[in-house]
Amino acid sequence: MKFNPCTDNCTYEGTRCEGCGRTHEEIAETKKLVMAAVDFAQTQGYENIEDFANAIGQSILKKLKKSAAKK
Repeated sequence: MKFNPCTDNCTYEGTRCEGCGRTHEEIAETKKLVMAAVDFAQTQGYENIEDFANAIGQSILKKLKKSAAKK
């Protein structure tokens, strides 16, 4: 399955958003993940939020690639 980012054309009818094609469940779970990272960064009081966001993204990518290599 290919990830499709939000296109700001959100719809709420049916099981999928017509804008991005993702299921409403997938969108809700993604929002939870993002908000957990936001809450963590705010709790820590990070001033360099761009560095935090980039580090999280790079860490996720590294772990996903490592996991895919094992398969």
